[in-house]
Amino acid sequence: MNPIALIADSTCDIPQSMINRYGISVIPLGVVWGDELLHDRVDLTPEEFYQRLESDPIWPTSTLPTPAEFEKIYRDAIEAGAQEIVVMTVSSAMSGTFQLAEQVGRNMDVPVHAVDSKGPTMSLGWQVLAAARMRELGGSAAKMIEAAAKVREKLVQIVCLDTLEYLHRGGRIGNAAHFFGSLLDIKPLVKINHKTGLVEFCGQARTRKKSIESLVSHFFEQLSPEKPKRIAVLHGGALSDAQALADRIMKEYHPLELLVNITGPVLGIHTGPRALALCGYTEEEAI
Repeated sequence: MNPIALIADSTCDIPQSMINRYGISVIPLGVVWGDELLHDRVDLTPEEFYQRLESDPIWPTSTLPTPAEFEKIYRDAIEAGAQEIVVMTVSSAMSGTFQLAEQVGRNMDVPVHAVDSKGPTMSLGWQVLAAARMRELGGSAAKMIEAAAKVREKLVQIVCLDTLEYLHRGGRIGNAAHFFGSLLDIKPLVKINHKTGLVEFCGQARTRKKSIESLVSHFFEQLSPEKPKRIAVLHGGALSDAQALADRIMKEYHPLELLVNITGPVLGIHTGPRALALCGYTEEEAI
């Protein structure tokens, strides 16, 4: 057990193999579906979620971990030998998870450092991986947090939605954008502002093919072409589209690291089926 425990919430969407590889602990958020409380990626797989989302007339909502669940994951880490804990969460502008992590952490017997990632999915995930890699190099908790912050400053995340309906229902985008999306049968693009931690509307297309082209062009124009890149392709139950996009990116842009993963249920409530996203950043040099 490393003396510094690293915890992320389940919206990080890091592939399970990497969670295992770096010894990252994950605290699940919940999905409330009628009378059911289902823990993200524990009681409900992403694949099951997207199938049910399109057929179930009941609209799901998300919920935070309980204070007791946060206390348990902290105490488990301490019992395993942790002398410090770094816990990283989805944007505080989207969820109360950060505030809860910080609040419960104040009552622990070791220092608990809560970090607001200012984003969802692999915006959080890339920061967690940067912290994990720094820990593996022997870095302190402060160095881990610094590594995550450096990544956050460079992150770009753009999402190509099949519809604005899910973001609107979840209250994650303004009414004006929803009206525009209803008026025109468009495929909207949204981005994450990593300073405010909020979703912003950034474009639209009439067809899925054109929206994917816009996704690629908007994303890569914000990354330095000559620098090594770490990129994640994320999807809402659209694996074939995601894999085709990943193959194209590998061929055209030769990233240092390329991950493909399905977006989990808690975020899928807001992005909906068939969403595609690119999330990544450039390194100053290959490491």
